[in-house]
Amino acid sequence: MNEASSKSTKGRVVRTIVTGGAGYIGSATAAALLLAGHEVTVVDDLSTGHRDAVPDGAGFVRADVTDPAVMDALVADGGFDACLHFAALIEAGESMRTPERFFTVNTAGSARLLEVLVRHGVERFVLSSTAAVYGEPTRVPIAEDDPLVPTNAYGESKLLVERMLAWHHRIHGLRVASLRYFNAAGATPERGERHDPETHLIPLVLQVALGERERIAIYGSDYPTPDGTAVRDYVHVVDLADAHVRALTALDRESAIVCNLGNGSGFSVRQVVETARRVTGHPIPAEEAPRRAGDPAELVASSQRARDLLGWRPRHPELETIITDAWRFVHRGP
Repeated sequence: MNEASSKSTKGRVVRTIVTGGAGYIGSATAAALLLAGHEVTVVDDLSTGHRDAVPDGAGFVRADVTDPAVMDALVADGGFDACLHFAALIEAGESMRTPERFFTVNTAGSARLLEVLVRHGVERFVLSSTAAVYGEPTRVPIAEDDPLVPTNAYGESKLLVERMLAWHHRIHGLRVASLRYFNAAGATPERGERHDPETHLIPLVLQVALGERERIAIYGSDYPTPDGTAVRDYVHVVDLADAHVRALTALDRESAIVCNLGNGSGFSVRQVVETARRVTGHPIPAEEAPRRAGDPAELVASSQRARDLLGWRPRHPELETIITDAWRFVHRGP
């Protein structure tokens, strides 16, 4: 594969594999790809994903994407143009207890998948990466050329995949995009966060409003931030899905892309709790707790490169919109 021979996605249907497409961000992206007129085959073993999250119109294969025999048979028969890779273990805390699982699934599994894709001539690869590749930031907002020094095995496992992609691009001409997102949040009417166990702040706060837990813990109230609590950059899942579709198209003109995806502004833990109180009408009791080891005071993205290369701009940057959409999803009827 090379720049001249690569097929353009402009004005044509792209046949895509979406690994982990029954999960939170993968399913939202699968729906966005279909809306953009592309063909989608979701591959997911449903170990953490949900079959009902796979959008109508997408093909579905229940399989482990790290199994080279299964993927080889699928890709050999599919005539696929691109792979968008979401299938991964994602919990940073868990990665510090069982790092071997993260390197086996995230890193070695991606290597096996890439071997299959390259062998069958799939020309484009979009990686669901993470801000965890940066570790403790040296400045805020964080830019793509800042130091990459992960502080947990999850971030390291993803950084190794990014490095593999750079070599596949250099040697095989694979056109690659690594999208490093910050705190995915929000929901569509059909798709939202359903992790088990749940560890993300916004759905945990909403569980209090639903009566599923008594209170929310605020870990650390003495950070050097305006209200003393940690600040994070929340980006709506609809905007993340849009960025993946744009990245797929951008690989027509850019052969290798690395972009942050964030709102470019942060919200504190207290702001999240207060906004959730307004949105839900629930008091949402909160209790202060000691800081968690390794939690930075502030993580906020510079997304200027995504704006420049992808023409991407968050359309739902307001915290109230993000929490309202998440609340509608978890509070939806049968």
